[in-house]
Amino acid sequence: MEMVFDPCRKKNVPLTPEEKVRQWFLGILNTVGGIPLTLIGTEVPLNLGDKEFRADILVYTPVSLSPRILVECKRPDVTIDNQVLSQALGYNLLLEAQYVVLTNGVQTSVWDAYEKKSIAWQDFVPAISQSPQK
Repeated sequence: MEMVFDPCRKKNVPLTPEEKVRQWFLGILNTVGGIPLTLIGTEVPLNLGDKEFRADILVYTPVSLSPRILVECKRPDVTIDNQVLSQALGYNLLLEAQYVVLTNGVQTSVWDAYEKKSIAWQDFVPAISQSPQK
């Protein structure tokens, strides 16, 4: 199986279709958003009751290291729909990140959890480098 180096986990991981999307969006956050890799985690473990889940990508605030952006990545053939949003918002009940991003590498949706509404990509990109409102 083909492998790819994940700079956040600092190890080679299998290059699955979902991992391709995860690494692509990690690059977007780092290069377009200007977020240093030191503030980004991938495959971050979460415990919800007695179940363990993993956040695909989690971006932390610089000072308090609290969650700022939660990214749920899916394979390109998985539709970004309300089921995917519900999954990510469930994770965000624990995390309380301001932004929840859903992407399959083809379609990307952004949800402002503080305002409880979808926002446009062009509004999100400038906001990710601003200081948190929370």
